[in-house]
Amino acid sequence: MEDYALSFWIYMGVMSVFVGGAMKKILASHISAAPTLVAWLGVTVLVERLCSLWPPAILVLAILCAACCLFSGKNAPAHTLPTEGKAVFITGCDSGFGKATAQRLDALGFEVFASVLDLSGPGAVELKRVCSSRLTLLQMDITQPQDVQQALISTKAKLGLRGLWGLVNNAGVCVNFGDAELSLMSNYRGCMEVNFFGTLNVTKTFLPLLRQAQGRIVTVSSPSGEQPFPCLAAYGASKAALNLFINTLRHELEPWGVKVSIILPSSFKTGHSSNSEYWEKQYKHFIQNLSPGLLEEYGEEYMLETKELFQGHAKTANEDLSPVINTITDALVSHQPKIRYYAGPGVGLMYFICSYFPVFISDKFLQRLFVKKKVIPRALRKQNLLNNNNNNNNNINKIDKSK
Repeated sequence: MEDYALSFWIYMGVMSVFVGGAMKKILASHISAAPTLVAWLGVTVLVERLCSLWPPAILVLAILCAACCLFSGKNAPAHTLPTEGKAVFITGCDSGFGKATAQRLDALGFEVFASVLDLSGPGAVELKRVCSSRLTLLQMDITQPQDVQQALISTKAKLGLRGLWGLVNNAGVCVNFGDAELSLMSNYRGCMEVNFFGTLNVTKTFLPLLRQAQGRIVTVSSPSGEQPFPCLAAYGASKAALNLFINTLRHELEPWGVKVSIILPSSFKTGHSSNSEYWEKQYKHFIQNLSPGLLEEYGEEYMLETKELFQGHAKTANEDLSPVINTITDALVSHQPKIRYYAGPGVGLMYFICSYFPVFISDKFLQRLFVKKKVIPRALRKQNLLNNNNNNNNNINKIDKSK
């Protein structure tokens, strides 16, 4: 009986290794990884059958697993490239991911070119204070072509004949909140101007230097560019355009030896996300510029709830930026960087659900994950009330007729 119990626990341990590995692949993969997942799960089934038909295989597999773990732990190479002499250009370093990435890469020995909107701002001042003399701060608004050209001239002047190893497209903006119909056209244009056209221009401008070094392009995007998050139409559309451009670029730059990666973060506290004054200002601008007809049909209480939900979501966002910074770093120093990096808790699970579950389930998941709206638009409330009254009147008429 004791031998049977021991075999059972060994069997469970071995199967946990295989099933756990399969689940890790699932949570870290997207639809393109389906063949790998099928193969992995197929191996798991074969191992399970082997163990059930030939019990000694349990012990053999347990020994092999332990040996592999020990061997890989002791002899696994670092698989990272040297950073000495390599230069990286990062956009949007005033705060958030950009600022933290500049500090990390500087500490690793990269020559960092960090672009900021304000050279005298708190972010730029802190970078000067904590980073080495290798760091170069450049004033650049990515929506201004003259700023981008001047940044290129300054970068080339310091690089000399060297190429640029890495471009980190981090600068971005989310200037809207609300339903797609309610979002102002200025918000759509603002998001596209920064997130798509600005990043597009920076990438095209620095590409010759990147091709020269056979370097890396790392772009911080968003899951909202691939999944229909409620109330993020303007932001999501700009990121969707960006994702398509970057993925097309990845194919085209392969012969040049330039590797391209996209970072897809979960929710983090960056920029103005936790600034209550920012949300109030955005809301006031939104209400003042909304057409009277839409304001009447949706109701101000509907818009107010959306603002409060966004503000509440921002307050609960992750303050630890290291998951994103780690993926950016890996994309720059790994021998074989990933095409897609899922950074932060829950992103892999979200992609798994949205890829493999029915649409009605994935839609419900996104609605519950992001903004859980309870207030119904005013026009719909009136319509529901009218329908209820009509139903009540019909029921009363039926009762009277039955009498």
